[in-house]
Amino acid sequence: MYKIGNIYFIAAIAVIGGALFGFDISSMSAIISTQPYLCQFNQLGHNEKGLCLGPTNDVQGGITAAMPGGSWLGALCSGFVSDTFGRKRSIQIGSLIWIIGSIIVCASVNIPMLVVGRIINGFSVGICSAQVPVYISEIALPSKRGRLVGFQQWAITWGILIMFFICYGCSFMKGTAAFRVPWGLQAIPAALLFLGLVFLPESPRWLCKKDRWDEAKDVLTLVHGKGNPNSPWVHREMQEIREMVEFERANADVSYFELFKPNMINRTSIGVFTQIWSQLTGMNVMMYYITYVFTMAGLADGSENAVLLPSGIQFVINVVMTIPALLWMDRWGRRPTLLVGAFFMCLWLCVNAGLFAVYSRPARPGEFTSPAESMAITGAPAKAIIASTYLFVASFAPTWGPVSWTYPPELYPLRLRGKAVALCTSANWAFNFALAYFVPPAFANITWKTYVIFASFCAAMFIHVFFMFPETANKPLEEVEEIFDDTKPGAIKYIGTPAWKTRNTRNLTLKQEHNDTLSPEEKIGLEEHAHKETTDR
Repeated sequence: MYKIGNIYFIAAIAVIGGALFGFDISSMSAIISTQPYLCQFNQLGHNEKGLCLGPTNDVQGGITAAMPGGSWLGALCSGFVSDTFGRKRSIQIGSLIWIIGSIIVCASVNIPMLVVGRIINGFSVGICSAQVPVYISEIALPSKRGRLVGFQQWAITWGILIMFFICYGCSFMKGTAAFRVPWGLQAIPAALLFLGLVFLPESPRWLCKKDRWDEAKDVLTLVHGKGNPNSPWVHREMQEIREMVEFERANADVSYFELFKPNMINRTSIGVFTQIWSQLTGMNVMMYYITYVFTMAGLADGSENAVLLPSGIQFVINVVMTIPALLWMDRWGRRPTLLVGAFFMCLWLCVNAGLFAVYSRPARPGEFTSPAESMAITGAPAKAIIASTYLFVASFAPTWGPVSWTYPPELYPLRLRGKAVALCTSANWAFNFALAYFVPPAFANITWKTYVIFASFCAAMFIHVFFMFPETANKPLEEVEEIFDDTKPGAIKYIGTPAWKTRNTRNLTLKQEHNDTLSPEEKIGLEEHAHKETTDR
């Protein structure tokens, strides 16, 4: 069967799996404040204006958290699915599960049915969000790996944006069609993902792990060698992968428990905390509950649809500001990007906390439909809240957004990569679940102090990244192992090279990919060896 060899096209199809997560975020955030949704799942009765008040705070938190709860379980299971069936097949399985969940959500007539559908959707997102970065990392060139895995975050932002404006358009429809139509439409991208993956090659590293060496070389030749089986870079990659596979088999002990052994615990904690910190920035909370924040800032203007359009602007910012990371993340490196992002997000969260603390007043009884909308702020401070929220999104989008997906797959050896990234992603979803449930009661009970909590997390992650997160940009995955070798001079036991001493080696990697660092004799030798391998086959 025909297979696509263009790495950008491969990534573009694979990251539709990330877009599914984006669809869920905005399909919930754009709908939770609309009357059709509030009336269909109404528990609190009506206010004096006759408007439905919807589910209780705790129940709404549970509805929102059902998806990340399912994602946590899906991410944990994805390691076994991926190692058994392959990276590509695991993503296809996830896409089928998403279609089933979308059908149930679309047909929901009560809260339990809605929760079950969202758990199933979440299980799908857990599989795809864990294994799409692994798949792309294992098939991409080192100099393009950050950009290509970063497409996962860009796809999430596009999913958020597209679904939000579909929901905005549907919000003018009468009755339950206002939320059933967008919840049904989100099954279409999953079907496209399943079909598109049919024409993509499998991960060459997974194929090598399964002793399918000829197929692996064919994939590398197609994707990296531009069809040339004698490419020196393809030959070098095959040599490095073979050495790593043979070493790992001699030291085989592939289970989740190995991730917690002394020689791996540092890497495990770095990968897990990369995903935990990306949640504790508060970004996804902003996405889920942005309509609450803007309603408190006075943008509702007496209309249930009025707050949706300004809320949608932040999703446009999210898409646009992810582009610089796709273009220059591999040039910037991982460490500087994470440090800059943590600093600016902390700044804007502090600004929001200060503005609400000084200029807001408690919401009057019946002023807003949700108890989570616990403050009211008007005038210039309200405009500053809106601006600060947009700037927060602009700080997250080119930094922690894409890097949190790019970084974990780079940290681990082949034998553990599928399970390790699954564990890291499960941590993301566990905290996503907790925060989705926590935020409505937090806004209702501690009001502006909610922002202080997230600002404190951003300050803590800045310190953690500086001292513990090494630079992995532009290094072949097999070479990242050397960073964590604690037997080298100057290394720290169980840690390896101190994080602040690691460097981005982009220029050297670019030369190696173009064979510029090889002498003419070395190039001829590699080409002759590769040609001999081809004829032996």
